[in-house]
Amino acid sequence: MSSPRLTTTSYAVLGLLERCQPATPYQLKQAAQISLFHFWTITHTQLYTECARLAEAGLLDEKREEGGRRRRVYSLAPAGLEALGRWRDSPDTDLYELRDPGLLKLFCGADPASLAETQLERHEQRLALYRQLAADGEALPEGMRLALEAGTGHEREYVRFWSELSDRGRAEP
Repeated sequence: MSSPRLTTTSYAVLGLLERCQPATPYQLKQAAQISLFHFWTITHTQLYTECARLAEAGLLDEKREEGGRRRRVYSLAPAGLEALGRWRDSPDTDLYELRDPGLLKLFCGADPASLAETQLERHEQRLALYRQLAADGEALPEGMRLALEAGTGHEREYVRFWSELSDRGRAEP
């Protein structure tokens, strides 16, 4: 069998499964909503198709439920754990792609003061959520805790940036 092409989405699925296996794609989506989706987006359909693809490649073990909806339940196969470990151990990463609709509107000429009010409120809410997750997550694995710290730092910066724009808008006549 040839080695499958693994994408960042592949590794996200492998990493999620490592944390919450065995799991259906729906259960992976639920786990991702409170963790991974704060910094990495995977569509619901991608979870289903990627799990099936990784199982076909021998990186996941797949079992079908006997009764009911006969859902597919996945867990990491030894080859999947090995692939995840090699990826984790490699220090090489690309810089992230920033896709922020608020900054895009700002770039395209939106009124900074008006936009700042909405953006500031949303980033303050997300910062509060991250702080709550950190307070509730004392037993988080180190990697999850560090990713949460990075997200908290980003949100603090966004709050600072949008606060500054909002203050400028109030200062102008």
